Amino acid sequence: MLTSLFTDHYELTMLQASLASGAAHRPSVFEAFARRLPDGRRYGVVAGTGRLLEGLANFRFEDEQLKFLSDNKVVNKETLDYLENFKFTGNITGYAEGELYFPNSPLLTVESTFAEACVIETFVLSTLNHDSAIASAASRMIAAAGERPCIEMGSRRTHEEAAVAAARAAAIAGFDSTSNLEAGARYDIPTVGTSAHSFTLLHESEREAFQAQVDALGVDTTLLVDTYDVEQGVRTAVEVAGAELGAVRLDSGDLVQQATWVRELLDDLGNWNTKITVTSDLDEYAIAALASAPVDSYGVGTALVTGSGHPTASMVYKLVARQDTSGEWIPVAKAATNKASTGGRKSGVRQLNERNRAVNEIVVLGEHTTEGPERLLTVPLVTHGEIDEKYVSASGVQLARQRHHASIQEMPGIARKLQRGEPVIPTILVNE
Repeated sequence: MLTSLFTDHYELTMLQASLASGAAHRPSVFEAFARRLPDGRRYGVVAGTGRLLEGLANFRFEDEQLKFLSDNKVVNKETLDYLENFKFTGNITGYAEGELYFPNSPLLTVESTFAEACVIETFVLSTLNHDSAIASAASRMIAAAGERPCIEMGSRRTHEEAAVAAARAAAIAGFDSTSNLEAGARYDIPTVGTSAHSFTLLHESEREAFQAQVDALGVDTTLLVDTYDVEQGVRTAVEVAGAELGAVRLDSGDLVQQATWVRELLDDLGNWNTKITVTSDLDEYAIAALASAPVDSYGVGTALVTGSGHPTASMVYKLVARQDTSGEWIPVAKAATNKASTGGRKSGVRQLNERNRAVNEIVVLGEHTTEGPERLLTVPLVTHGEIDEKYVSASGVQLARQRHHASIQEMPGIARKLQRGEPVIPTILVNE
């Protein structure tokens, strides 16, 4: 699918005006970053990079897109002529997907002509803002869940394409599986699912519904036991499936209390190996509250796909440097109150202590040579228009998942706490 119209009208009117002024082809550097984390959050997670690169490969204007722009008088003929041959040919560097970020981390740097960087701005921000918000929430849920697996199941709570992106972002942060089949097909994420309350209500009795499910899916299936009476549902499930019943699912009520006595009931009935899965509007706080309950896995929907109260990462995309007429690079920055930025090309470095634990996020102005216990965060993603393929598709998701796990392990233990607080490490600007 072409991605070129996933943009804002004013990106193309800026292009038209810069073509007219002669500045469109001026070499420029843009930077995507977040001025702050969502209130009370201790870190963010970079996600969406792979989807951005996949979309960039399809960011072009063909007859249908050009006709729309022409018919609606969005831009003039000179601009249409430019867009007809559009292909991003610049360089993009940034934090590897799955990496943690902090206020003012230089998450993505685009070096190209002003025209090329301008045209892709909205697509860059919409992808990174959505996916990073989901991954950041998912990471907190994984921290609360400990060793218990989490299942992404929020497809019905968001736009159909956002559902796929959310499943992908959740997998990067550590979710084991998704209910979304398209996410499974595109990114090789394991998919799971059994039945809803409607399946039970369809049949003449709960027993008949359970028997039909077991006959079709096997005794290791998960039976939803709270359509009617939970205790009777558990007893009926065991009678139908026997000791090999895979799991029961609880989707309502006081989950801590219910899980405790359901576990006792299953054990009394001889189903020591039958697991308990809980769902029902879980977020990271509800998951944390269930830590002491005998729960085996969590299914998370609405809170996950809406960023658990923070549906955007609030990233911005600013011009930080450009060449003047003599070819000299000039740092530029916005100076508006509460929205000031720092001009100049930057890179990110994670400073570590002797135990390889992160202590500072260093934002370096200018070139930087890694010295001592630190890790360079900025990696090449696109070089002269050529995308690094290791960051896309299913393999890119696995690479990002590994990066996220390693980055979390690098943080002080307080990063895993859900209490509101300041970023777990400070950001320090260094001019080299």
